[in-house]
Amino acid sequence: MKKKGKFDYILLETTGLADPGAVASMFWVDAELGVDIYLDGIITVVDSKYGLKHLAEEKPDGLINEASRQVALADIIIINKTDLVSEEDLNKLRTTVRSINGLGKILETQRSRVDLAKVLDLHAFDSLSGISLQKKLQHVPTTQPHLDQSIITVTFEVPGNAEEESLNVYIQNLLWEKNVRNRDDACMEVIRLKGLVSIKDKPQQVIVQGVHELYDLEETPVNWEDDSERTNRLVLIGRNLDKDILKQLFIATVTETEKRWTTHFQEDQVCP
Repeated sequence: MKKKGKFDYILLETTGLADPGAVASMFWVDAELGVDIYLDGIITVVDSKYGLKHLAEEKPDGLINEASRQVALADIIIINKTDLVSEEDLNKLRTTVRSINGLGKILETQRSRVDLAKVLDLHAFDSLSGISLQKKLQHVPTTQPHLDQSIITVTFEVPGNAEEESLNVYIQNLLWEKNVRNRDDACMEVIRLKGLVSIKDKPQQVIVQGVHELYDLEETPVNWEDDSERTNRLVLIGRNLDKDILKQLFIATVTETEKRWTTHFQEDQVCP
């Protein structure tokens, strides 16, 4: 930033084993870097020939492998070297990538040739993304796992207004406390969170963003229309996620209804 004014855009290329969430969080929340820098988005390149092998790799102690984590966190997923594999293998890779991340946009390339307009100025982490996010969220399906211990995308919609304090508690239990469990009593692990919510007494739509333990609520430039039904739509990407439990917990703890904790939320059983 000492060369302020001389950059149009900064691209950070991490190593193949890096967790992009850790790098992204630094630019997302570090105000000292200056207001001129903002996190625009995360792009992951997947090799068509070896992508499935990397995504299926098993790590010790049940850890999520690097390739799956990188796909899960991505706003844009570039499937490269498509000319080196059969259409059948390419379809398997597409299906696996989409099962992990139902929200990211997939681009297919050869020799990584891509229109820069499709990978720059994404505004994936700021309020401007709220405008396009509303349409995008309506078409995100809940996916099914395609690999053992694989990451999936879960999406749900709940009408009404959310109470901001209760929404914070809901998100913190998932991202910080990690004390929400599925039907098999396994800890739900959220890697990426995105959504649009209706906060009580706020006219604007509010965008929710989360990466690992970090999250943010930001008002968008879009107001709720007076005659439209307010609604909350969330997309969660992670492991051991249960759509029904997440939705019911949201209804019970966040919306303007009688508060009632479910048996799937246990304060004395924090996940390791």
